[in-house]
This record gives sequence, C-alpha cells and structure tokens, in this order.
Amino acid sequence: MILELYNQLKEIAESEYADIIKETRIIFSYTGRARKLRLELADNTFVDIWYSSEGEYSFHWEQRDLRAILYRHDNAPHKKWSYVKTFPKHCHDGSQDNVIESMLSDKPECALREFLTIVRKKMIKLKHENQRMKNH
Repeated sequence: MILELYNQLKEIAESEYADIIKETRIIFSYTGRARKLRLELADNTFVDIWYSSEGEYSFHWEQRDLRAILYRHDNAPHKKWSYVKTFPKHCHDGSQDNVIESMLSDKPECALREFLTIVRKKMIKLKHENQRMKNH
C-alpha cells in the first residue's frame, strides 16, 4: 500500500516538477519495506516524503548542508505545537522551533503538489537573492 503510494507520488513529481527535480527514488529498509520517497533537487538539496499506514506523514525539505534552513510539514501530535490552529498538522518554517499552521491537503497527491509548489517558489526566491547578492 505505501509502496504503491510512493510510486504514484514519484510519478507526479517526475512529470510535473521536472524543472526542480534531478532524481527520485524510493528508499527501502533492510527488510525491503518502502520507508520514504526521496526527491533530489536541482539546488543539491532534497525532499523526503514519508507516510505511515496509520496516516502519519512528513514532507521534509532538507537543506541544512547548503543553508541553515529547515522546512517541514507533518502531523506528529507533539503537545508543544498544540497551540497551532491546524494541530496536529503544522509546518516548521525556517527552523525547528518556528512552527506555523499547515494548510497542506489531507490527500497525499494534492499535498505533494502543494508542497513542491512551495519548494519551487522558495528555490526561485533563494536563487534571485543569491544572484542579487553576487551583483552587489
């Protein structure tokens, strides 16, 4: 079931976000269970997408090796974030402790599109900021 979902999300990512994605692969555990979907991005960062059969999820854009930024949407019910209006859904926006509402869809296919659209916009903004800094 999860492998089928990852394959479906992989296909969407490859066909609709080819401008920002270099490579996609499903990462398996040593027992052969599909653990997560990894999307290698054009800026040498990556997105990990994880779903459980119980409906837990995480969309995590890993970019700490390139810049000190964390960006993740998940629905882990940490009591620390219970003040967030969309709890247990929440977004770590820029850092682990900067938590805001998450408006990602509950449908995995829609959530993927929403998340990758945000990533694309942020990548474009970062690229423009870097070019502007180089020109000054």
